[in-house]
Amino acid sequence: MTRQNPPLTEPQYFILAALLDGPLHGYGIIKAAEQSTDGRLRIAVGTLYGALERMERAGLVAADREEIVDGRARRYYRLTEEGTEAVGREALRMQQAAAVVIGHARDAGAAPA
Repeated sequence: MTRQNPPLTEPQYFILAALLDGPLHGYGIIKAAEQSTDGRLRIAVGTLYGALERMERAGLVAADREEIVDGRARRYYRLTEEGTEAVGREALRMQQAAAVVIGHARDAGAAPA
């Protein structure tokens, strides 16, 4: 991958993936990422907001709206077009990487010709 498009970290990937269905607030992103990984990935609040800030600066996500819930501001984030492209590129990169390993495993188990 080029320096302009470095691979996403696992938390970044699942944060962007959580936003594929539409805008979510922080807690919603955390729960969606946890659910999509069957609980394997648990994103800490500090990690989430640090990642969102970096991805916002990179143009991958944008603030969608804010609402007040129980006297506290709740900010919703959405994917940008660039964010949608980035998560798609990363999914393809991981699929290609997995195909190499799966191909080796298949070859190792194959009967000699």
